[in-house]
Amino acid sequence: MLSYRQFLILPLKFVQSNKISDTNPACSEQKQLQLAFAAFNEASEQLSGVYLELQQQVAQLTRELVLANGELHKQLMEKEDLSQRLGFLLNALPGGVLALNVHEVIEQVNPTAVAIIGISVLGLTWQQVIQERLSPTTVTHEWYVMPQNEADQRRRIRVESSVQDSIGRRILLINDITDAYAIQEKIRRNQRLTAMGEMAANLAHQLRTPLATALLYANHLGSNALTAEERQKFATKTIERLHHLEHLTKDMLRFVKGETTQLENVLISDLLAELQQVIEPQLTPLNLRLIVRDYSETQCLVTDHQALCGAMINLLENAMQASSPGGRIVLSASVDNDSIVLTVHDDGPGIDTALQERLFEPFFTTRSEGTGLGLAIVRGVIQSMGGTIQVNSLPDVGSDFVVRLPRNRGDL
Repeated sequence: MLSYRQFLILPLKFVQSNKISDTNPACSEQKQLQLAFAAFNEASEQLSGVYLELQQQVAQLTRELVLANGELHKQLMEKEDLSQRLGFLLNALPGGVLALNVHEVIEQVNPTAVAIIGISVLGLTWQQVIQERLSPTTVTHEWYVMPQNEADQRRRIRVESSVQDSIGRRILLINDITDAYAIQEKIRRNQRLTAMGEMAANLAHQLRTPLATALLYANHLGSNALTAEERQKFATKTIERLHHLEHLTKDMLRFVKGETTQLENVLISDLLAELQQVIEPQLTPLNLRLIVRDYSETQCLVTDHQALCGAMINLLENAMQASSPGGRIVLSASVDNDSIVLTVHDDGPGIDTALQERLFEPFFTTRSEGTGLGLAIVRGVIQSMGGTIQVNSLPDVGSDFVVRLPRNRGDL
């Protein structure tokens, strides 16, 4: 059987084997026919080469197609496996998942979401779910699930939304926070009770000093040896201390109600004089001496006068309790760069280094009769004013409590 190429070449060989002499009248036509067959032979050879190349390319493409089909099949199997794992993960999630399309219609939902909401929401819009099953709370993104019957517990959920994708789809995550919210409510209640207890202790601690001072002045009023002028003086001081008690009570009530503290200009020199007036009557029976050193250079502070005064009285009381009869307490004020420095020094036995770090902890005390709130209150007050407090103490030398408050940047 002849091949395609042999079939094309055969006529040319036939012509070449039956050549006609040049003397034949049809010589020129035969030559033209011979040239035509030569051209046809050349074209057939080119077509044969192209055909072979096409066969090779088809074979190569077939092999590549087989490889591509294998890779696609592998990728398809991997995607099916991933889809199964994602489906298993979606069903095992402790939170609810809702997949919304561009029209806010729920296209996919996991079993947890159905259990939380109480009904199958597949095919519903999210707005329909809100209207039929949810009621809003006072917190953004948190809802109550309407109970289906009276025996059901009202559940509280939190709904978080993902960012919409390029065509407007999004995912909603639903968490049942009923138990967590109940725990938070218990924690908040305990915190309020704790705050109330600390507040009561704080108030008692703050009231003790001015009350003791008022009692001392009142006791003097009962002396028959007093002149009318002295009696009037002690009566005035007693009334001042009682007014101070009244202010403390009002400030505490404002704190409980969340009212803003009233700020005022406090001249440091006046503050030192007030502290001296309050604490000196308590030092005299203990044979203690107060020394006031004022280097404040007429500086003022815009601050809570009563709170600062109460904090400094606490420091002076601590110094008084640490001092022995015949000792001295030094109250000083100075200016250091951008700070007002108030220092209370005592000649007591000093404080052990290991205890100094715990002095400002609430309810920590080294005295059996102490409440452990005094220094904690002082630190809280000073920090609320943007200041700091530190203690410098050496055994058998005494202690310095140093308060640094930022100087005013302007008046009220």
